[in-house]
Order: sequence, then structure tokens, then C-alpha cells
Amino acid sequence: MSVRALAVARTGWRWRLGRQPDLLIGATILTVFVVAALLAPYISPYDPIAQDTDFRLQSPSWGHPFGTDNFGRDVFSRVIWGLRIDLQIALLGVIFPFVIGTLVGTVAGFFGGIVDALLMRLIDVIVAFPFLVLVLSIIAILGPGLGSFYIAMALVGWVSYARLIRAHVLVLKNSDYAIAALSLGFSRPRIMFRHLLPNAIAGSVVFSMSDAVLVLLNGAAISYLGLGVQPPIAEWGIMVADGQPFITTAWWITLFPGLSIVMLALGFSLFGDALGNAVGVKE
Repeated sequence: MSVRALAVARTGWRWRLGRQPDLLIGATILTVFVVAALLAPYISPYDPIAQDTDFRLQSPSWGHPFGTDNFGRDVFSRVIWGLRIDLQIALLGVIFPFVIGTLVGTVAGFFGGIVDALLMRLIDVIVAFPFLVLVLSIIAILGPGLGSFYIAMALVGWVSYARLIRAHVLVLKNSDYAIAALSLGFSRPRIMFRHLLPNAIAGSVVFSMSDAVLVLLNGAAISYLGLGVQPPIAEWGIMVADGQPFITTAWWITLFPGLSIVMLALGFSLFGDALGNAVGVKE
């Protein structure tokens, strides 16, 4: 590709990027949440785990903007501190499967043959089982906790990334520049990771934004079931579970963490969809 053509292509996707209102909305939501998580010690008015039975089940007020829960803990402070945990879940729950799937998909697509066949059969075995059932089974074996959740996501979630990368590498390895690199005597790792992977990874990066939504929801669901983050740590799934018995009398305990989950998921979803449209990637 000539320098002029490359400049035109870059200008094209930047132009599309600038005309994506969803991208601005999604990026704004994510930025607000990230800043709030970083500034949690400064903007939360109370200790998120401090109990005060004199103020149990207080409705939203100036002193407690989101009310208090059944232990007298400030819901607003717990939502802010819970944001740190849920952002961590969304990010780490995507990074590990992304790295594993990228490596497996690149190797399978590049070498083909028996290597590709074995790895694809492994993927078929994993896909044959319901995703959440496998995750719950692994957590049940390892024991409750975030560490078990991350291991389960890494062992199960990599298959989608492997399929995406493999499909792109299968096409790209027959391109002129890949064949030229091989004929020049470049090593296979160099061809895979310096020539093929940078051109094949865009789809997986876009997919990771949507995957972050699923990981966030799964993390909240696991904590809701008591298999993820353990009390008294503030986490949105736990807060929803804690407020369920009081849903008719103290609706604010479940409403605000539930809305926070929806808004963070919306931010990831809008950002990922707009990014995919901007760079011309279709999931």
C-alpha cells in the first residue's frame, strides 16, 4: 500500500470515528466510571463496610443520597467502591481469555494440519457445554472467590477469541507479504506475531468490548449466587442479593447497584459497537 493510500485509509476510519455519536456516549460513560473508581476514597462520604444499626434502611436523603441498607451501611459509598471491583472483573475477565485465545488462534491458523485439527476439536468440546455451567463447575471445584472466577473465565472464555484470530490468520498467511516474509527466511514466530497478528487482531479487540459486558454480568451473577466476591466487600452483585429481601420496602438497596450494572454495560456496548463500525469490523 502506498503512503498516499495509507494516509487516505487512516483518514477514512478517523472520519468514521468522529461521526459516531455512540462512541462519544460510550466513551463518556466509561470515563466517568473510571474516574469515579479512581477517586473512590475521596468522593465516597462513608466507609463502605462500616455498619450503623441506628440508620438501618434509611430512604435516600441529603445525608445518604442512595439510602442505607439493612446493616446501616451507606449505599452510595458501597456503589462507588463496588465500581472498583466490577471494573476489575470486566477488565481481568477479558484480558486472560483474550491473551490465551489470541495465542491459540494464531498457532492454529498459521500451522494448520494436525495442530489446527487438535485445537479446533478442543474448542468443539468446550463449546458443547453451556458456558455458565462450565464456569460454575470450575468455581465449585476451586472454591468461591474472584481468583476462581478469573481462572474459570480464562479456561472457558478463550474459545471465541481463538476462532476469530484463526479465521483471520488462515486468510492472511496466504497473502503476498506473508509469503514474501517466509521466502526471505524470517522465522515462523516473527511472521506470526509481527506480520500476521497485528493485521488480524482488530476484530478481537472490538469483540472484547462486547465480551466485557458479558463478563461483567456473569461476575455480578456469580457474586449474587455467593460464589464470587465475598461479604462484606462492596460489589454490585452482592448488593443486589442483599437488597432482594427488602425489595418492596427498601427498593433503593437493589435499584442503584442494578442501574450501575446497566450503565457500565451500556458504556462498553456502545463503545464497542461504534469502534467496530469505525474500523469496519463486523462481529
